[in-house]
Amino acid sequence: MKRIPHLFFFVLLALCLISRASADELSYPEILIDDVKHVVTAPARWDETDWRSAGWASLAVVGTALIIDRPLSDEMRRHSGNNSFLTQVERFGKPYAAGVVGGFYLVGALADDKTSMQVAQDAFAASLIASGIVTPAIKLVAGRSRPRDNAGASNFKPFSNINSSFPSGHATEAFALASVISDHYDQTWVTCTSYSIAGLVGLARIYHQAHFASDVVAGAMIGTLVGKSVVSYNSDLRSGKVALLPDVGRGLIGLRIAGAF
Repeated sequence: MKRIPHLFFFVLLALCLISRASADELSYPEILIDDVKHVVTAPARWDETDWRSAGWASLAVVGTALIIDRPLSDEMRRHSGNNSFLTQVERFGKPYAAGVVGGFYLVGALADDKTSMQVAQDAFAASLIASGIVTPAIKLVAGRSRPRDNAGASNFKPFSNINSSFPSGHATEAFALASVISDHYDQTWVTCTSYSIAGLVGLARIYHQAHFASDVVAGAMIGTLVGKSVVSYNSDLRSGKVALLPDVGRGLIGLRIAGAF
């Protein structure tokens, strides 16, 4: 039941973003669909360098799992408690993230701030893809138990639980949002603040025995990769200046194409 308000917020936000399409922009539904296609099919377009990078990233996750997961989890268990700061910052991985996206949308709408509006659009798309498609799919395949289950760091039961430990959904969400914000603003303090908060979200999840370190590392990589990919791809899409607009007439409901060429 706790997820309903979160889902409702994103549905409402999506409707608001859709309504912002104008004659000099792509419609947001079209951008969103293209984003999903672009990210999901990305491996088919990877070259040797991309696959090498993916290999190093996978090695980093495996190395973390082998070397850090168990000792860090044991250490966190010994010191785990009711840390109010970590409890609050952890929420930037789920409910607060929705509020941040909504805040960027409101600023963009009220102040006619194009960059802020694009942050909201890209963050919503990145969140949908990373936290709504990629991470849940891997969770289902991995079926890893959480530290609080006391089943060990190597307990995997594939296709047993869509809400399993690997990778961290909170970290995915936090880093997707951080990468989108960072890529839209050149200021160093924005980048440092965004990624610092995302990193604290991951630390909080480990502290609360919700995830192993490798879960957080994997989630951070997924969120960052998807976020950066969405921002880069949407930048090219928006330069096309094409829009799909609703067209309502007597006895006719349809779409018309408008654009600047």
